Amino acid sequence: MSRRTSTLVAAVLLVVVVVGVGTVVRVPFVALGPGPTYDTLGAVDGTPVVAVEGTPTFPTAGHLNMTTVAVSDGVTALSALGFWLAPDRRLVPRDTVYPPGQTTEQVDEQNTAQFAASETNAELAAMAELALPTRATVAEIVSGSAAEGALREGDTIVSVRGVPVATPDQVAAALNGTAPGDPVNVVYERAGARAEARIVLGPSPDGGRGMLGVRPGVEPATGDITISLGDVGGPSAGLMFALAVVDKLTPGELNGGRFVAGTGTIDAAGTVGPIGGIPFKMLAARDAGATVFLVPDANCTEAAANAPDELQLVRVPTLDSAVASLEALNAGAPVPSCGP
Repeated sequence: MSRRTSTLVAAVLLVVVVVGVGTVVRVPFVALGPGPTYDTLGAVDGTPVVAVEGTPTFPTAGHLNMTTVAVSDGVTALSALGFWLAPDRRLVPRDTVYPPGQTTEQVDEQNTAQFAASETNAELAAMAELALPTRATVAEIVSGSAAEGALREGDTIVSVRGVPVATPDQVAAALNGTAPGDPVNVVYERAGARAEARIVLGPSPDGGRGMLGVRPGVEPATGDITISLGDVGGPSAGLMFALAVVDKLTPGELNGGRFVAGTGTIDAAGTVGPIGGIPFKMLAARDAGATVFLVPDANCTEAAANAPDELQLVRVPTLDSAVASLEALNAGAPVPSCGP
């Protein structure tokens, strides 16, 4: 074998080894990028994202899309290079997404819990916006708790310790001054019939008052709202869920038939909170066809610096301001912007 041939063979073997190692060895990074968007006025796999039953609803049009960030885990040295070169991807340390000491499953569970809380807050905020009366419900029962077997998911909680309740906050407030082991009476309604259960309170995670053993939800006083969206987690869809509820429960098209997208957490009072990954969410919205993007007030500076062309940014500090801005757009009036 000549020197030239042996050199070529050695170089090829080196490339094979480098590529082989690069496709196997993982690096401590994840890649972020635009994720899928979902129309909260539409359906996914035939199931409405936001369904309202038992109370009058009105036709909707256009889109109110929630946006997500795609997270690519298990990044290898070679794929990291590809993500680094991609204009719509960003490498970040893995522990910023999956904190040290927590498994991927634990993080997913936290995201699922945050998503469930965002659903409840979205419903509360929407009903407060529309001044609709509410009722507290059993959204979930803690496995192994005293409530298991006494209450069922979907029950309406009428009173706790003799105190009438209509929201999750009121359920929690009714337990003030209690301790684990205390028995309490809970009046509930199931299938139109009222009954009473005596429940021994369990311990709370913070060691304070006793816990009923349920995650309270909220529904309109008449009717039900169901939010369904597969494996999506986290709290950042709250604003768009709330807007979908408002749109379905009020006459006219809240978005004027436009393709509107957005993001933002929401609390029960309707305050819109900041989220992460907004550059990727705006790209996903633009690529899906959105022309208007609703931006939490605290994200406006970052959004303005990364805004894709042909995407109008609207600043929204609250649910009420988001509704007012969409109505202003329909009337051709100016709206608060993230731009200069």
